[in-house]
Amino acid sequence: MPSHSSVEIPAPSAKENRHPTPRPLRKILSRAGSACLALALIGSLAGCAVGPDYAGPPRLELPSHWSGNTARRGRGTLDRWWLRLRDPLLNRLIEQAVEANPDVAKAKAVVREARATVQQTSAGLFPSVSGSASATDNKASSGSASAVVDSAPYALHQASFDSSWELDLFGGTQRSIEAAVRGAQSAEEDLRDSLVTLIGDVAAYYVEARGYQARIALAQRTAVSQRDTEKLTRSKYEAGSGNAVDLAKATAQAASTEANVPTYQAALAADIHRLGILLGRPPDGVAALMAKSAPLPAPRMPLPTGLPADLLMSRPDVASAERKLAQATAKIGAAEADRYPAVSLTGSVGTSALRAGDLAKYSSVSWSVGPSVTVPVFDAGKRLATIRIAEAQRDQAFATFHSTLLTALEDVENALVSLSQERVRATKLTEAAKNYREAAKLSRSLFETGSASFIDVLDAERSLYSAEDSLIQSKVSAAKDYIALAKALGGGWSDPVDVSTPIIVDTNTGPHVREAQK
Repeated sequence: MPSHSSVEIPAPSAKENRHPTPRPLRKILSRAGSACLALALIGSLAGCAVGPDYAGPPRLELPSHWSGNTARRGRGTLDRWWLRLRDPLLNRLIEQAVEANPDVAKAKAVVREARATVQQTSAGLFPSVSGSASATDNKASSGSASAVVDSAPYALHQASFDSSWELDLFGGTQRSIEAAVRGAQSAEEDLRDSLVTLIGDVAAYYVEARGYQARIALAQRTAVSQRDTEKLTRSKYEAGSGNAVDLAKATAQAASTEANVPTYQAALAADIHRLGILLGRPPDGVAALMAKSAPLPAPRMPLPTGLPADLLMSRPDVASAERKLAQATAKIGAAEADRYPAVSLTGSVGTSALRAGDLAKYSSVSWSVGPSVTVPVFDAGKRLATIRIAEAQRDQAFATFHSTLLTALEDVENALVSLSQERVRATKLTEAAKNYREAAKLSRSLFETGSASFIDVLDAERSLYSAEDSLIQSKVSAAKDYIALAKALGGGWSDPVDVSTPIIVDTNTGPHVREAQK
């Protein structure tokens, strides 16, 4: 009878087989199963790991405290820090941005990819199984030159199962799984980092937009007052008690103030457009929400800064860099394991019969099972070079982690100093604006009675506008420094983020008639 093909896989269980398995076949399968079990146990007992073991985050010299004396060092939560700004619209915009921002959606997809990679790599610990079946019509001829005898046609049915299992004796697969798991952890931290960045950006652009609205309102109020001064100067000029120079200066100052409005309007529009993009909408997607002016958010609660060492856990970019270092360390072990012998367990069971119903009853059965060993003999240093590459990549990952941590420390220190000094500046500007306001009021009254020159009025109004405008900018800067400090400390979204839902859901993916491409 013609020989059969073979594919390596364990024979189907009795529960799955509708026909009773003959006793000889059961005996063969029992022996094969025992051999497989014995070799698997040997492999598990002999298993070990090669390459360096990752012992946790590297010990780096960190300061014991922040250099600023104004920081609130007590530990506390930074979750939903933007609620301290007490702006309901900002809260809504941040929630909508988290749901719809394209960069966050991309980071979610990266997490799904990393988790699928873990599952794919973990499959290397299990045997691969395949099966095949065939049914062919056959006819054979025999004889000499004088006579040819044809046999009757017959149908041949064949089925086979093959399996292959590479034992992880030196831990190469385990190291690959370890690297994949740490890669997935790094992807999760990158997602958290994208949320920290997104929330900080939405808050910063929102504060900046409110600041431009306040500056526009100030410029318009000041221009109205300066136009009143112009009218008063014109009246004096027409009455003969003024001069053309004062009138020209009054007109020029009012026009100069009014000229600031278009510049602020353009900057405001750019901030609103950016907010729309951050929310995953067209540029004018939040224009209607921002049409009505609102007070500038002013944080009054200090942020808990903790200790510099806390950044190892609180800053997602630092945590991600540390996980990438762990991943690179595991890859060295995977490369090292490739230098050692590889042991595989293979087995096959095949049956053939003239009728399909006889495959499990009266067929001839053949089987094979046993280990195979592959030993690297000579590769011109290829495997050793792979290890050196992995080691160099580990060093690069360490340098990246170190640099990321130092940058995080710098970000916090800069934000602490900027916030502290900006608050001092805002206090002084508040005092200056108050006194300039009084000076402008007095000089205007004296000018109306003829007791002061127009130069005094002009200078007082110009100084008042400049001080009030600088005060608004200082308040914006203080709020943005507060936001920058929250970002530098790693504050962000605390609620669970669903990463299981893909952006694009495919349909009709089974066998189907392909439509013409559009």
